[in-house]
Amino acid sequence: MTNDTIGEGKVALVTGAGRGLGRGFAERVAGMGYAVGIHGLTDNEPAEYGEGTTVTNLAAGIAERFEVETRAVLGDLSITSNVARVVDEVEQSLGEIDLLVQNAGGDIAAVGGKPEPNDAIFINEADVRSVLDRNLMTTIFVCQEVARRMIERRRGRIVTVSSQGAFAASPAPAIYITAKMGVIAYTRCLATQLREFEINVNCIAPGDVRSGRFLGTREVDPSRLATEGTLDRIATLDEIARVVEFFAGPQGDFVSGQVLMVNGGNLP
Repeated sequence: MTNDTIGEGKVALVTGAGRGLGRGFAERVAGMGYAVGIHGLTDNEPAEYGEGTTVTNLAAGIAERFEVETRAVLGDLSITSNVARVVDEVEQSLGEIDLLVQNAGGDIAAVGGKPEPNDAIFINEADVRSVLDRNLMTTIFVCQEVARRMIERRRGRIVTVSSQGAFAASPAPAIYITAKMGVIAYTRCLATQLREFEINVNCIAPGDVRSGRFLGTREVDPSRLATEGTLDRIATLDEIARVVEFFAGPQGDFVSGQVLMVNGGNLP
C-alpha cells in the first residue's frame, strides 16, 4: 500500500480547513486518497489572510488536484445542532467518516482578532467564553458526534489539535492555553473510552506554523523562515500535516492516547 492509497475508499472530515493548518491537513489526507469533508466557519475564510477565495472553491481545487471527492461544509461547531448537520452532510455526500481531524479553533476574541488583554485575570467574560467554545467545546462536540458513529462500525481514527502552548505556564494567553490543555485531557480520556472499539485517538501539539494568519499578524524574523539546515525555524504547514499521515496510516495502527509536539524541539 502506497501513501496515496492509504485512504482509498475512505472518508475524512477536517474541521477548520478553510485556511492555515486545517488546509494543510485537508490537502495531506486528500493526497492519501481520502474523500474529504472540508469544513469552514464561513465560506470566505480563505480570503481573510490571503489564502484563497472561498471554502467552496478550496474544496473544488483539492478535488481536482488530488482526484478525490470533496464536500465543503460550513458552520459554527460550538453549536451542537451545527455539528450534527455538518457530519450528516459529509456522510450523506461522501460516506461514513473513517478519519476525523478536529482542527477547528484559535485564539480569537468574541468580536474577532486576538483577545486583549489575553491573560489569566483581566480577559473579559465574552472573550473567555469565545476562546473556550472555539477550542475545547468544539473539540468535545465534534468528537462526540463522530465517535458515536464510529463505535457502531468499530473502526476509525480521530486526531485532535492542541498547541505546544498547552505545556507552558504563562500568564498570556492564559485562556487559550487552558483550552488547549483541556483538548489534551479530553483526547486522552476519549482514547481510553474508545480503546475497546478499536478506534485510535491521538493529538498533535504544533509550535509556530507559517500560516497566513501567523505571518499576517506579527513580525517574523526572516531567518526563521528557512526550510532546512536548522530546527530554529517556523514549521511549514506540511511538516505538521505529515503527522496526521502517521496517525492515520498503518504506522499508527497500535498508537492511541498520545500527544505529539511538532515544534523542532523548541520545548516550552
